[in-house]
Amino acid sequence: MSHDLQQYAAIIEKLKSVVKEPEFDQVLTQLTTDLPREKRFLIKMELKRLARPCMRSVDLRGQVDGDCQLYEHQGIRHYLDAVALEVFEQQIRLFGYYCFGVYEAMQHTENNFRVMRDKALETEETKNPDRTAATLERYDVPQLNMLDYATRQHERMNFAVSIEVVSEGGVKVRGNTVDISTSGLRIKTGQHHLFQPGEHVQILFRGLEDEFSLDKKNGIVYQVIKIIPGEDVQYLQLKRATEFANGPFDRFLENFIHGNKRRYKVNISNTIEAIVNKSMEQCFSPLSPELPVFIDDTDGTLSPRFAMYNTVNRDILSYWSDETEELRLGYLLNPNRLLWLKKRPEGQRQTFVYCFSHLQNEKTYFYSATSEELIQKDILKKVFLGFGSRKASWRVFKLSMTEMQPEQAHSPLSIPDSVGNKIKRQNSPPSPRLMSRLKNLGLIVHICDVTSEEGQERYSENKFNRSSLSHLRLFGHPRNRPPVKIETFRYKFEDQRLETRYLLRSKITLEALESGQKLGGISEDISISGLRIELNGEYRGDIDSQVAIGFPALQAMTQQHQIMDMQYQVVHYNRDKNILHLKAVPGNAGQSARHFFETLIKQNRGALKPYPDEEEIPGMGHALRCINARNTPSVAFAMSKSGRHYEPQGGIVGQHETRLRRLLSHFSEPGRMNLEFMYRDRNLDAPFIQQGVKQVRTEHQVVRREVFIAFDPSQKESRLAIMPRFTQRFLSDDLKQNFIREALHRGNFVALHVVLATTGKPDLEMLLTEINYVSVYAIHRAKELEEKLWSIAACAHLVDITDEVLMRYRYDSQTIQRNRKLAGTSDTEILPQITGADA
Repeated sequence: MSHDLQQYAAIIEKLKSVVKEPEFDQVLTQLTTDLPREKRFLIKMELKRLARPCMRSVDLRGQVDGDCQLYEHQGIRHYLDAVALEVFEQQIRLFGYYCFGVYEAMQHTENNFRVMRDKALETEETKNPDRTAATLERYDVPQLNMLDYATRQHERMNFAVSIEVVSEGGVKVRGNTVDISTSGLRIKTGQHHLFQPGEHVQILFRGLEDEFSLDKKNGIVYQVIKIIPGEDVQYLQLKRATEFANGPFDRFLENFIHGNKRRYKVNISNTIEAIVNKSMEQCFSPLSPELPVFIDDTDGTLSPRFAMYNTVNRDILSYWSDETEELRLGYLLNPNRLLWLKKRPEGQRQTFVYCFSHLQNEKTYFYSATSEELIQKDILKKVFLGFGSRKASWRVFKLSMTEMQPEQAHSPLSIPDSVGNKIKRQNSPPSPRLMSRLKNLGLIVHICDVTSEEGQERYSENKFNRSSLSHLRLFGHPRNRPPVKIETFRYKFEDQRLETRYLLRSKITLEALESGQKLGGISEDISISGLRIELNGEYRGDIDSQVAIGFPALQAMTQQHQIMDMQYQVVHYNRDKNILHLKAVPGNAGQSARHFFETLIKQNRGALKPYPDEEEIPGMGHALRCINARNTPSVAFAMSKSGRHYEPQGGIVGQHETRLRRLLSHFSEPGRMNLEFMYRDRNLDAPFIQQGVKQVRTEHQVVRREVFIAFDPSQKESRLAIMPRFTQRFLSDDLKQNFIREALHRGNFVALHVVLATTGKPDLEMLLTEINYVSVYAIHRAKELEEKLWSIAACAHLVDITDEVLMRYRYDSQTIQRNRKLAGTSDTEILPQITGADA
């Protein structure tokens, strides 16, 4: 029974015996006269669910405080203790037969270990309010801005020595240094001393005067950059005032740091921060469901130029490719839409686009309309949504626009150039040739596929007159005006993240399992789970069809493996259908292929050459990746495995995701985010995070779900302020609508499209320079960082689809706009839903 219905458990118990009787509705009304109609409906639906016949067996061995014996009822064998058996017989008398109500009652007896644990926790929470705070703290994680970390011009050495600080007003203050570099200084003084950012101060190094010949009367001039308050102290960040040069001191300080940095240790806090930051970027970017498209902004003319895909979002490119495999993504991002998005207020540059395609005479015709375009042509809205959603090609995409600068392509190390020539080379900015390709880029549009079967069913309920279908040409994209070409780049990390491909040219045989077609050819490259081949004829099968691949030359060299009938699935082919991209089929059928190539690669790694990364301008893909990371609209969090559970470690929140930012920060401090609501189902059967990660590992595909949230920011208790429910837990569509209606009444309704993925091994090569730098001064920290990198096991992306869900359920634009505000609404302010005739 759901948490919402627990308060009506007594009523439900009374109604069990009459749920199948003709007078059920009458008795229900009598017992619930004081309840709202929506609550009465919830109780009715719960009873209907409990009364469904059940064929499941119950095995309580090890789950209850009692001895379990075999008990058989109508051919179904159960293992029950005395308490459960009594409950079983009682519930059978109430319902009259074995159903889900009986099944669930047996698993909620008083001596069930889980029930006892939950009651103990509930009692403890009642007695100890701090437990709720501890639960929230468990899911409270730092919020990061990707690739945003401090870089330093000079090494900073940890060094504590007594100093005297002289302010501009001549006030003298005692203090201590914390760390020092040739260009800056961090000091600690009493909190009661007043300093101002920008103020010039003199520093006299009193603790060094006995060992070194320093000027005891005139200090070194620094400028106050930042003041950080602490407990009873304050920390001042200072930089050398270059207008007050002091050559002898500069030379002394440089020699002093160089000679003592191993003794006092270099301050590596910013490098540790950079490693953690970059490792999070490795989790999120290669698995992001959002396809970034980089937009040229030249004299006000907007044009899509580049797109960067990964294994999760590349299906968007496939969808927008026509029958000749030409990419037509420009239809979606046409100039009018781009200009409309750009003119929107900052933070509101997003829209949802509804799309479908039509195949006629072996040619693909694309149709698309934004929610705003459909509102403008309201008479055709039902026609477009009703007809399009009945097609297999139906898609809903979310578009989000953000600004960018070409200079964001440069992502230097956190280590200063002075450490060595290798560091200096790695810190070099992108080449002028590369920057010339980026110079006109000013915007990024992120495209996310948020299609759902539930939404498609709702849209298909729109009634329309088939005579109006001809008017849909208003939303069609003419083939005689093809869109601008968009150059695509693959996330370089993708191959390493999944599997490295190796060049291997060897004769192969192919047999299509469905048609029996046989072809010969040659392999181009291999990986443990994938293969690219070139055939000597046209392949007549389709995408996702299965083929058997043989390697006759390699078979002659091995007796340990049978490699003449390895099972693969076609995932892509070229226009001529003679170059195929294959992946080993899941499960036992593809095991022989995976095992053989894993052994082959492991034993011949030195001889096999990795597949070359071919870019017209070297570094172009990396530059786009850096730009995208700094401007992502995503909300995502990474998880590591702790025992049997996956716990959040850190997350990102897009700059303009105002609604989600407020939701995530409601129970957290600035710079942090609280994800407890994503784990609210942790005590239920099959919690989403746990089951979702398991499903991804089994099926090797991301898991997508929708979650509805009732958000009332006026509430102080977490379970009342944020009430989430994954949509698969709703028993009917009517219950979803009731949830939305009540959420709007209480405060705000929020809907999320959740994409769950598992991560692979970290790209240590990308982080190696900084990890090695840390290990020089703190090898234990370097080991801790590596362990943390390897512990990251999964990540989740949260996409705000609130407005699309409200449109799905036919709420008008005024209600959608009102829901964006965080103030609660009263009964009189709630707008009625638009009926089918009005939508």
